Amino acid sequence: MCAFQIAIDGPAGAGKSTIAKKIAEKLSFIYIDTGAMYRALTYEVLDRKIAIDNIEEIIHIAKNCNIAFKNKDVFVNNNKVNDDIRSRRVNENVSYIAKIPEVRNILVDRQKKIASNNNIVMDGRDIGTKVLPNANLKIFLTASVEERALRRYNEIKCNNSNVDIESIRSEIVKRDAMDESREHSPLKKAINAVTIDTTGLTIKEVVENILILVRKQCINI
Repeated sequence: MCAFQIAIDGPAGAGKSTIAKKIAEKLSFIYIDTGAMYRALTYEVLDRKIAIDNIEEIIHIAKNCNIAFKNKDVFVNNNKVNDDIRSRRVNENVSYIAKIPEVRNILVDRQKKIASNNNIVMDGRDIGTKVLPNANLKIFLTASVEERALRRYNEIKCNNSNVDIESIRSEIVKRDAMDESREHSPLKKAINAVTIDTTGLTIKEVVENILILVRKQCINI
């Protein structure tokens, strides 16, 4: 069977990673969380106490740090960073690093190499438009700001009792604006992508909707 590529794009909190993981499991495909790659790089930059506007040093780190996925865990230079990359500090800074053109080129090149010979599900913000422009199936997941803020709140409140939903909502609105307006590879729906609004839908319902679209592509699953 030829390599089959599924590209899932959408704004923060739309459920991309959760849905993409489920789809990959159902199809026995490789799953690549590109957002986690940018988060991992951001964590490494912050951990080294590099200024967020030190573009030259950030590019150097992007070129030389090892970001790997093993058994659903994320590693940077062999250190597991699953929880670290979901911290508020990373949330507040990842868009600044993700918009650096040289950084995007470095990580996109890695992502394309992984996808070149594998059945893959990849999610992010520019997968259907930049990373996998010839993907067999492109999905654009979205949801209301209120729904996305609630999801993020429920995700992090167990580890941070001081978090409040309004600050998360404000962060999401700010993140959307930055992702949509950045000069290089902005967040936007690919022309031939299918939009799925996940507001009010269960994970199971969204997964089944996407599997129906996959079946229409005549792939054995």
